[in-house]
Amino acid sequence: MITKESAFQKISELIERFEDQYSSYMKSEYNETLTRRDFIDPFFKALGWDMDNEQGYAEAYREVIHEDRLKIGTASKAPDYSFRLSGGKRLFFVEAKKPGVSVKDEIQPAYQVRRYGWSAKLAISIITDFEEFSVYDCTVKPDPADKASVARIRYLTFRDYLNQFDFIWDTFSKERVLKGSFDKFVQSDTQKKGTATVDKEFLQSLDRWRTYLATSISWNNKGLDEDEINFAVQQTIDRIIFLRIAEDRSVEPYGNLKHSLGQGDYYQNLFEQFRKADEKYNSGLFDFNKDRICEHLKIENKIIKTLVNELYYPECPYEFSVLSVEILGSAYEQFLGKVIRITPAHHAKIEEKPEVRKAGGVYYTPQYIVEYIVKNTVGKLIEGKTPAEVDNKKIVDPACGSGSFLIGAYQYMLDWHKNYYSVTGKPSKGKKDNPLTPEGYLTTAEKKRILLNNIYGVDIDVNAVEVTKLSLLLKCLEGETEASIQQQFSLWNERVLPTLDDNIKSGNSLIDTDFYSAELDFGMEKKIKPFNWKNAFPEVFKQGGFDAVIGNPPYGASFNADETSYFSKNYKLQEYQLDSYFLFIEKSLDILQSGALLGFIIPNTWLLNLKTSKIRKYLFSITEIDHIVHFQNPVFSQAVVDTEIMIFRNSEPSKSHEIYIEIFNKQNERAERRIKQQNWIDANGSPVNIFDNEKNNTIKAKISSLLILDMVCHITQGTKPFQVGKGNPPQTRKIVEQKPFVAEYKVDDLFRPLLRGSLMNKYQITWNNNYYIKFGDWLAEPRYSAKYEADEKIIIRQTSDHLNATLDTKQFIVRDNLYTIVQKKPEINLRYILGLINSKFLNWYYQNILNPEKGEALAQVKRGHIALLPIKEVDINNFGEVKLHNEVVNLVNQLLKLNEELKETKLQTQIDQLKSKIDYCENRINEIVYQLYGLTEEEIRIVEGN
Repeated sequence: MITKESAFQKISELIERFEDQYSSYMKSEYNETLTRRDFIDPFFKALGWDMDNEQGYAEAYREVIHEDRLKIGTASKAPDYSFRLSGGKRLFFVEAKKPGVSVKDEIQPAYQVRRYGWSAKLAISIITDFEEFSVYDCTVKPDPADKASVARIRYLTFRDYLNQFDFIWDTFSKERVLKGSFDKFVQSDTQKKGTATVDKEFLQSLDRWRTYLATSISWNNKGLDEDEINFAVQQTIDRIIFLRIAEDRSVEPYGNLKHSLGQGDYYQNLFEQFRKADEKYNSGLFDFNKDRICEHLKIENKIIKTLVNELYYPECPYEFSVLSVEILGSAYEQFLGKVIRITPAHHAKIEEKPEVRKAGGVYYTPQYIVEYIVKNTVGKLIEGKTPAEVDNKKIVDPACGSGSFLIGAYQYMLDWHKNYYSVTGKPSKGKKDNPLTPEGYLTTAEKKRILLNNIYGVDIDVNAVEVTKLSLLLKCLEGETEASIQQQFSLWNERVLPTLDDNIKSGNSLIDTDFYSAELDFGMEKKIKPFNWKNAFPEVFKQGGFDAVIGNPPYGASFNADETSYFSKNYKLQEYQLDSYFLFIEKSLDILQSGALLGFIIPNTWLLNLKTSKIRKYLFSITEIDHIVHFQNPVFSQAVVDTEIMIFRNSEPSKSHEIYIEIFNKQNERAERRIKQQNWIDANGSPVNIFDNEKNNTIKAKISSLLILDMVCHITQGTKPFQVGKGNPPQTRKIVEQKPFVAEYKVDDLFRPLLRGSLMNKYQITWNNNYYIKFGDWLAEPRYSAKYEADEKIIIRQTSDHLNATLDTKQFIVRDNLYTIVQKKPEINLRYILGLINSKFLNWYYQNILNPEKGEALAQVKRGHIALLPIKEVDINNFGEVKLHNEVVNLVNQLLKLNEELKETKLQTQIDQLKSKIDYCENRINEIVYQLYGLTEEEIRIVEGN
């Protein structure tokens, strides 16, 4: 067994040997191979790594891959070592040099190893000749002109190894890596702000190449329309990237694309390579029976030359042999959010699609979310089965985009089959038709079979469909070599890749071809792209539907009048405001067979939204909610929407079924709990709270008979000043932009004081004669029902995750980011209600029972939730209750007065004194409220958070 002490001893011996014969090791004849064998291999072996594969694993399962090196000029085509966890996940690369090389100062080796690490999206990589040991931060984009010191985070010589041994052992020993210390080192020493990740850089490259091609094609091929130009550009880029990746993975001869730059028409030379690729790969990517545009394109030689040269070392920062399909997909997802527009002068403009602009960008699903959903749907689907039983399992993403979920599902299936066929990772032997190669990888035939049998996708964007196919084909190509492909081609006349036209299709997942039955404009139909699932995938529906639906459906998509009409007639669970992700849930249940699984990441408001009771009631009663993962930290880096992973099973829940819930807080700390689904069924569509527990429910039950705020008060949102098309007369865009109905001073007698959310705090209004509104029908939504003229009204701020209320006695008009509350029952004092609303107990009740959005992005106080606040009506015949009621009213009066004084006070000692009085009054109200609501000491501790 390798221990820290034994490792220290072995490395001490290596250092002593190196020191003793230092001069001979520095001679030119002592080469890199000898250095690896004599020092580098023993060094890492001392740290616990199986450098010689003594466990006898097939290559697919080895801890350390010794790469075959191919020299290209002064560069190499692979790093010397790839260190991996079980399952093949890379940790770091190591580039070996002979001792005569100056690791500290030479630029080229540093650039090369950083290029590999950056392309593979690894955090760090290493260069060593044993004499020196350099650790590089691979999150920093490499540049050929960088000095060797750029992005270097540790530099040691062999004389430092013993006094730095704690660092070496804790960071790079296998034992410590498995315990997570490598990850801690990575998090502390890398990923600084402003680093250019490979996927973001690749997106910029894609955009640049698209601009080159679009400009040239639009100018030289004036008979093509916008759609045809978009298609031609996409196809050309995809084909070039596919062949360039094939080169770096030794499937095609390195530099093959550059042969097109010799003489004549470079694009036509390139097209000949595409033709040969069709004969070899049969992928659909090179199907020229379908593509009748690209063969006759005219593209300037200089454009093809520029594009091709940008794909090769040293100009190209990407090392395609280690650039994963998942990273390509991340870049392509963003790429698909843009489209080429052709101006009347035939200039190409790259613009965001309107729906992407509306959504604020494209949000690529992080890999850990994909893996989680796949594991809990596909993983459960195939667990404990044989390959024959898995053969007919059909998995679909109905809005597949660039294919991230389908790539994840396909990779999971490949790994599962590989593990099933192998014997604890040992090389396969025996039958001729063995599904594993001697190296432990799946055969080409097996990879194709799995892809065609199990993976399906649909997207409305035809370019997204092509990218998904490209990504899946590249995944299928992994592990192939030029020799293996040539063998299939020459021996069996079999082309290496499958055609995916029957698996990945373009169309509108939500609108069936019955859309044609309405007498609608067929120009509109072209954009809507109706799609019939059963006609598209007849074999799937012969077995009753799909076994798993996975993905990240679009949220908040815009619909035209025809689409809205169709959805209203054909979807039964939608209400209030159509949201695309609800439509995708309903459609998914329709295409799933009984007992099948649905795994989506969706906005987390659906459980609490007062307007979605119909879909909640339906899902709770007819599906088994297997799993919810609730994120209080943002999943999407650019998006502010908070999300949940939802895993459903398409079968009725049993009475005893429990929903498994995981909650990740802002610090990414994890908690888990279980809730009986029957509790949610009993809610009958009402909002439900994943934070519910028995103690909270006891308090909720205790006060369930009380009045709610909606019974005793009118609750109304304030006025909305501006919106195009709203108001009388309807507002124009110019009015909305110039905002003539609001001012910072009283323009005339029609202008009245206006209060907005930022001008109020608890028990305080901070308006200071500086905000007015011309109130009347010309406003977008005046909302006269807000009773602005009332002598007294409570104001509650909308944009908050807690209750924040005060009293208005000056008849303010209030903005739509505030609610007004006025009495329905005059016998209940409004100041008493204000004290209850601002109390610790009603805030706890709001955050834990009604709407647990504390700390979440865009948290809002919603009218429907404050309407449900429990209000303790005082019994006028109960002297004790009346006395407590009156004390609350007096304390609220004091708080209003004290906060008004606080606003004007400037001396710190007086401010502190006022705050002390305010704290006393608020604490006393809290004590009274606990008493009025009958809370026990234990229940008070729950509310107080103790």
